Amino acid sequence: MRAVTSVVGATGLLGGAICEHLVAAGRPVRALVRPTSEPERLTRLTRLGVEPRQGDLKEPASLAAVCEGARAVISTATCMLSRQPGDSIQAVDVDGQLALLEAARRAGVEHFIFISFIPLQERFPLQEAKRTVEQALRRSGMPHYTILRPSYFTEVWLGPALGFDAANARARLFGTGHGRMNWISLDDVARFAVGALERPQARDAILDLGGEEALSQCEVVRLFQQWDGREWALDSIPEQVLHAEFEEATDARHRSVTALMLNIARGREVDPRPAMEAIPVRPTPVSDYVRGVLARLRGSAPEAPML
Repeated sequence: MRAVTSVVGATGLLGGAICEHLVAAGRPVRALVRPTSEPERLTRLTRLGVEPRQGDLKEPASLAAVCEGARAVISTATCMLSRQPGDSIQAVDVDGQLALLEAARRAGVEHFIFISFIPLQERFPLQEAKRTVEQALRRSGMPHYTILRPSYFTEVWLGPALGFDAANARARLFGTGHGRMNWISLDDVARFAVGALERPQARDAILDLGGEEALSQCEVVRLFQQWDGREWALDSIPEQVLHAEFEEATDARHRSVTALMLNIARGREVDPRPAMEAIPVRPTPVSDYVRGVLARLRGSAPEAPML
C-alpha cells in the first residue's frame, strides 16, 4: 500500500482540488475535517475515497490523528473564508499551522508542503502569518519541506464574487486596472502541490507560482470582450481609496483583504520558470479561463475570438 498523504484544508476549494488529484494519481488520502464542516463537502470527500480524520487546527491535541502514519502533509488551511466561531488569522493561520507542524514533526512525517503566497508590498496580518509559518517550517528539522507561493487565484480574483461579472459584462477594477499579475488557476496550484511530492527538485525549496503571462485587469477585460462581443461596463476603486481603507482597517481580515486588493492595483509580477523547472506543470493561460467562463454561460464549447 502506498504511503498516506494528509491534506489539511481539504474542505476548501484548493484543498478539495488537491484531494482530487491525489486520488486520481492512486494515492491514499486522509483529510482533516472539523465536526462543523459542511456535510456536502464531507460527502464529496468520502465519495472520492478520502479518509476523514476529525480535528481542528485550534485544538492541537486533535492533530495527531491526521498526521499519524502519514508520509506527507499538505496544508492549505486558512481562516479567510471562514466565519466559524473562534476562527481568526492568529488562531488558524499562525497558531494552528504551527501546531500542525509540530504534530507532523512528532509523527515522523517526511515531507510538509505549505501553501503560502507570493511576497507583497505592505505589512498585513495574513502575510505576516504566512511568513511566520514559512520560517518555522524551514527551521523545524522536518526531513523535507516545500513552500509554494502562488500568485492570485484566477477563479477567485477574476470571478464574480470580487467584481468580474461575465454574465452581466461588468468589472470592478482595483486602481487603474493596469497593474499586471501572473494569475494562476486553483487547479494548477493543486497540480504543483501533488507534483512536489515526488520531485527531488521541489524538496527544501520555496517556489513562486504564477501563469507564464502577466496580464492586467484591463487586459483580461479585453479578452472577455474579444470572445464575447459585448462592451463591458467598468468601475474602479482608486488606489488612494484602497490605501486609506487599508490604513484605517482595524480588523485583521479586513486589513488583509484590502492589502490584497491594493497589491493588484499596483501590480505584482513573478517569474514562474523556476517552479515549472522543478515541477513539470504548465499553468493554464488566462485566455483558456476566459473561454471556459463564456462557454459555461452559453452552455456550449469555447469559440474562437471575435476580432
